[in-house]
Amino acid sequence: MGFFKNQFSNVVEWEEFRDDMIFWKWSNREIKKGSKLVIRSGQDAIFVNNGKIEGIFEDEGVYNIDSDIIPFLSTLKGFKFGFNSGMRVEVLFVNTKEFTVRWGTQNPVLIPTPQLPGGMPIRANGTFNFKVNDYVTLIDKIAGIKESYLVEDVKIRITSVLDQLLMKWISREGKDMFNLQANASDIARGIREDLDMEVMDNGITITGFQVMSFNYPKEIHDMITKTASHEMIGNLQKYQQVSMTDGIASGKVQGGGAASDMAGMMMGMNMANEMMKNMNQNQNQHNQNPNHPNQNQQPPVEKEPSAPAASSPSEGNKKPNFCPNCGAKNEGANFCPNCGQKLG
Repeated sequence: MGFFKNQFSNVVEWEEFRDDMIFWKWSNREIKKGSKLVIRSGQDAIFVNNGKIEGIFEDEGVYNIDSDIIPFLSTLKGFKFGFNSGMRVEVLFVNTKEFTVRWGTQNPVLIPTPQLPGGMPIRANGTFNFKVNDYVTLIDKIAGIKESYLVEDVKIRITSVLDQLLMKWISREGKDMFNLQANASDIARGIREDLDMEVMDNGITITGFQVMSFNYPKEIHDMITKTASHEMIGNLQKYQQVSMTDGIASGKVQGGGAASDMAGMMMGMNMANEMMKNMNQNQNQHNQNPNHPNQNQQPPVEKEPSAPAASSPSEGNKKPNFCPNCGAKNEGANFCPNCGQKLG
């Protein structure tokens, strides 16, 4: 008797589990008395009989079919295992994790733009996330006709409509066609909502959609880079200064020849001119600044002219240092010692 018991016993489990598999169906076999159900982490086991869900088991572990599972099945509670017969039901194992999938446009998406009559050819790439959220719909629409369902199956459906959604949301949200990355989050949010509606009838929900980058044609990319560099430099003079400085720093302009001397002289003259220009600008700003300290000072009050002070006697009788008659040096005497000329 024990021989037959072991012969009919079997294990209901997800055989050859694959991480990219959304569900796998254990079917076309009878569940015998003494069988075990094995549920691993990240899996749910769904018992299905005649297309109807009998029970859903979510906790991982090992269970006895006849004692731990059958009593909880909706319409099979009274099932009794016979010696030569078992219970023929399907068990659907569902991967409950959130899947992350990389996507990329296979061909350029032509985005209408006034600057280019034929449209702007743009490629994009990123990731999207999804998971199973409705077992009834999944069984009704997918598991009823498929033995398994892969991530690749969902990716094919997503990418088949992605070009149209990119065109829709770039045209709506991409205010600056040459800087789409600034609107990437708004574009991605709109696409996620549309994709969620697209796969909802499969019992799947899109939990996230991200745009990592937009890629322009090489000619457009070079034009954007050149425009950005010119705006960053500001004007031709600064561009020449930066180019010359880079040349000297990189060693392309080196040595003691005429090229190096001319480069150094030009850079020195330019630096001097810039210094003088800045000094003049600062001086003009200093003079025109209404908050300058001298601007707030009151002008000096003019005093009424006063009468000239009387000279002291000593100032009126001051002796000359040389005689006006003969030119002899005078030591403070009243008469010249050489010719007798009166000096006082």
